[in-house]
Amino acid sequence: MPIEPPPPARADIYDVLARLGISYVRHDHDPVYTCDEAARAVPDLGGAAHTKNLFLRDKKGRRHWLVVTLCSKAVDLRALAASIGADNLSLGSPERLAERLQITPGAVTALALVADPQHAVELVVDSDAWRYEALCCHPLVNTSTLVLARADLQRFFDFTGHVPLIVRVPVRG
Repeated sequence: MPIEPPPPARADIYDVLARLGISYVRHDHDPVYTCDEAARAVPDLGGAAHTKNLFLRDKKGRRHWLVVTLCSKAVDLRALAASIGADNLSLGSPERLAERLQITPGAVTALALVADPQHAVELVVDSDAWRYEALCCHPLVNTSTLVLARADLQRFFDFTGHVPLIVRVPVRG
């Protein structure tokens, strides 16, 4: 049975962005689930970083992370765990994702942190992605892509109270 986030979270993200004065470029497309699909569906959006987002958990399921990195990276989870002080990282289940961020697989995005007022999810941003002036993000669904300026994304993080841990996300050898 598919896990659906509550409808208000989907609609409200545009209200949140408007309240914060965050502008964006929106590109609507068919649903995408991978970076390859997104690359085919979304045109080059002015040199913005095409990102992928990983929802991860530690071995005991006590800590959770949202990792924002470049689509071009094959992430080395073992090395990433060491650099963020975690043990044995793995992908979080769709159920955990829905519970913590009210989204479904394919729609994982930094903007979902709006649904985490208790800060149960830690934010990790790849320094290689953060050097771009703008980044691509889903607006809680995988049928649109938004381009947001890095400064506006930082303003969004300030609003949610999530302090990004900026690290160079390691790649598999």
